Amino acid sequence: MEKLVQLTRDGDVGIITIHNPPVNALSPGVPEGILQCVEEVQADSSLRAAVLIGSGRTFIAGADIKEFGKITSGEKERKVGLNPTLAKMESAAKPVVAAIHGTALGGGLEFAMACHYRVAVAKAQVGQPEVKIGLIPGAGGTQRLPRLIGSQKAAEMCAFGDPISAAEAHALGLVDEIIDGDLQAGAVAFARKAAAGRRARDLSGKLGAVDRAAIEKKLAQKMRGRKAPIRALDAVEAASRLGFDEGLAEESRLFMECLFSSESKALIHAFFGEREVSKVPGVPPKSGFAVNKAAIIGAGTMGGGIAMTYLNAGIPVVLKETTQEALDKGLATIRKNYESTVAKGRLSNEDAERRLSLLTPTLTYDGFAEADIVVEAVFENMALKKQIFAEIDKVARPGAILASNTSTLDIDEIASATARPQDVIGHHFFSPANVMRLLEIVRGKASSAELISASLALGKKLGKVAVVVGNCRGFVGNRMFHPYRREAQFLVEEGAAIAEVDDVLYEFGMAMGPLSVGDLAGLDVGWRIRKEFKHLDKEGERKALIEDQLCEMGRYGQKTKAGWYRYDEKRNRIDDPEVTALARKLAAEAGIPQREISREEILDRCLLALANEGARILDEGIALRSVDIDVVYVNGYGFPAHWGGPMWYADFLGLDKVLARIRVFEARHGSLWEPAPLLVRLAGEGKKFSDFQGAAAHA
Repeated sequence: MEKLVQLTRDGDVGIITIHNPPVNALSPGVPEGILQCVEEVQADSSLRAAVLIGSGRTFIAGADIKEFGKITSGEKERKVGLNPTLAKMESAAKPVVAAIHGTALGGGLEFAMACHYRVAVAKAQVGQPEVKIGLIPGAGGTQRLPRLIGSQKAAEMCAFGDPISAAEAHALGLVDEIIDGDLQAGAVAFARKAAAGRRARDLSGKLGAVDRAAIEKKLAQKMRGRKAPIRALDAVEAASRLGFDEGLAEESRLFMECLFSSESKALIHAFFGEREVSKVPGVPPKSGFAVNKAAIIGAGTMGGGIAMTYLNAGIPVVLKETTQEALDKGLATIRKNYESTVAKGRLSNEDAERRLSLLTPTLTYDGFAEADIVVEAVFENMALKKQIFAEIDKVARPGAILASNTSTLDIDEIASATARPQDVIGHHFFSPANVMRLLEIVRGKASSAELISASLALGKKLGKVAVVVGNCRGFVGNRMFHPYRREAQFLVEEGAAIAEVDDVLYEFGMAMGPLSVGDLAGLDVGWRIRKEFKHLDKEGERKALIEDQLCEMGRYGQKTKAGWYRYDEKRNRIDDPEVTALARKLAAEAGIPQREISREEILDRCLLALANEGARILDEGIALRSVDIDVVYVNGYGFPAHWGGPMWYADFLGLDKVLARIRVFEARHGSLWEPAPLLVRLAGEGKKFSDFQGAAAHA
């Protein structure tokens, strides 16, 4: 078995190589191995310097996150962390040069900064991304980084967690030299030049004041509600207030505070959840089917966004519409989106044109026979979708993936329009499809395991977080979203202010309030779906009243500049007394009494409705695991990652408390609040949703 860390020689330079695939994480044994090799170099009189380098595709991508869970669970005690190891390396008499390729992130960058010099290839990236899992750098990152690049930039890197390029790191003084050609050879040459002396850590360096207000303003926009970024600022500021050792002690204290926080536990849950959802029982982990060409039907908002997703992944697309006007409009929108991205500096004009060159518009099915996947992206109407799939069946090549972007409709019924239901699957993208990370893969009764495996592989290629779900009305995301938004509307009918309902959920951390979401997506979308499923309405069951009336008035939301709110030219929302008056009128006609409603009730009614429906979805096997639901909601519905997802949030509250609160709502509001049987069972057993391992109906 290959050692985690090996020492070899290149003349008078020791080469310390980390072998811990896939990303050379700082798992137990790696830091110890690095230090042992450094000490061997120091003791060997024939060696003048050392190079620290990673094997494979990266330097050190960070800590082993699983180790943090062992500390918070009590399985492992964190006494001193990496600081003693890094101090010994930093104080070594012979220089140690970090040779960086791929990434040096988190603990990886902290190791690199404890080296005396750093060199990197041009494509490398470095950063302190700990805040993305609710932590701060815990091995001197907040103390060494400001001494190397200045307090302001260090504070920004630690608070936002975004990596920087090797070129920027070089300009800042974090990287000493960019290596062209072979990294190891270049690093060895640099080490020989540096062997005459050893640069000591600069104890004053570029330390200075931090413009905290400017950073906190940006944090309020990008990382609203999170505590770890604030603690990162505190730690960086401590570098200027305290000596180095005292600063390390303060950093360690703040790190442990973050480690045991609900925020960190939730974000780590979401981090591992994105990896867990790709593991589906009975589905091969690797697919032998590759998508190299796509055909898409529908160039509207969804179809155009899906087309861009494929183009961005380098996959040629044939895009079909029924009229030249609709096709031209769709193409113009796609081009406008790329031009906007170029204008923001996120894409070069050459790259945008290269992607657009992969797009072939058409009014016929020409080119569909060569496609590996055909994606239907028309509006939610079963008759139309079945008609299109019958047509696709005749033109698509044998074995091609036939995917529907339906958000609510029965995949099995859609598949029945073809002679190959084993090739039909749901690929539910979220708007805007070229931006949102989630892809719900909806498996039908006949969907083959290979088809699901190919869809998961495709999702990864498209840069999406793909979650396999079962077939029911609304699948996982929209089925749960219905009671969430239903309760928001009921609250308004019962007397809550429209803006307050939205603001309470926004302040909790949702990307948008539930009523604002409707305006953004288009109230007519839900209206159309309600008409499609009207035959399933239960007699006597309470239904939300306001949105259908708004649609009858032509108020579809932002696209008509009026929905729940009015909107100005910049789409800023403006409270509209006309809608409040409408709500009161409809409530009076329906005999719904008006009352004062607390912010606590607004939050509980909406969030616990999500969790209760999620429990039914789990029990029915529509979702494999509670974490699948959480990943869907964090990546597709703007649920705050620092609350883990609706099921994790319910677990955090305690299912006994969740059940008790739902019982109160059931007594007040009737059968819509009947507790899910799984919730009752788990609460009675003192368990969590994360403990549930059901036999999924679609497994």
